[in-house]
Amino acid sequence: MDEVSTLLADVWRADGARPLNDHLWLDLREGGREGFAGIIARDETHSHALAYCQVSRGNDSWSLDLVIHPHHRYDTNELAPGLLQAALNVVADEGGGHVHWWVFEPNNTHRQLASQVGLNQGRRLIQLRRTLPLEQNLLDEVAQFSTESFVVGVDETEWLALNNAAFHQHPEQGGWNHHVIESREQEPWFNANGFRIHRDNGTMTAFCWTKIHSDTEPVMGEIYVIAVHPNHSGHGLGRKMAIAGLASIPAESAPIAMLYVDSDNAAALSLYASLGFTSHHEEHAFVGDIAAVSNS
Repeated sequence: MDEVSTLLADVWRADGARPLNDHLWLDLREGGREGFAGIIARDETHSHALAYCQVSRGNDSWSLDLVIHPHHRYDTNELAPGLLQAALNVVADEGGGHVHWWVFEPNNTHRQLASQVGLNQGRRLIQLRRTLPLEQNLLDEVAQFSTESFVVGVDETEWLALNNAAFHQHPEQGGWNHHVIESREQEPWFNANGFRIHRDNGTMTAFCWTKIHSDTEPVMGEIYVIAVHPNHSGHGLGRKMAIAGLASIPAESAPIAMLYVDSDNAAALSLYASLGFTSHHEEHAFVGDIAAVSNS
């Protein structure tokens, strides 16, 4: 853990962005769970890890990330194939399945590496940003719309049912359980006031969960997860929840709002464009289906 933490800190300082997504980061910090593996590349001439590859089981899929020390990126073509293949071998040994390797603004090297291990271009996420605070006309839209803060120790079960119904096929956000939500509640960034929920006749029907990134420059507020229960879609709840969530982000401490959306989600892209968001950068997933290793 110390060795990997040092590597991640070095990469964070060099790139200005934290390596590993939230799901992988929490799996690492918790010391791993079923379906977790971390592979480290070392050599005898350096006192630090040269690279690290992590694989974690998600919702009927696997997430994979590859981190190479800034001083050894010229060795990417030598280090990366073995690490990626070792991670995919873990997936095969654990019964196989669909794999996502997420890459920030991929280049030809990433594409070649993906091809070498049998992965192809898959999902594209776009990070959108806008300035805060919101304009008054947007705030006026939700003046009569009621939301309340998530209540820790009370709302988990109902929220999990809503979240898993809305994201039943999503590789990262679907299939959550109490352990996953409770691990998020223990994170230093968690703030129940920024976790807005909406009820219809006492039933939770929508939510907008925001997160403050205090380690970025400038500090940013993120729409971390937002959803409407499928039984209540088509009534404008998504737009109202987005506005309510953004309004809960203190503009004096987070002058920028951001979120991620799939590039093929035309409805969401149109909604966020109408709220003043514009594209900042893309992250791509290279994907593939890994066959299980036969034990016979």
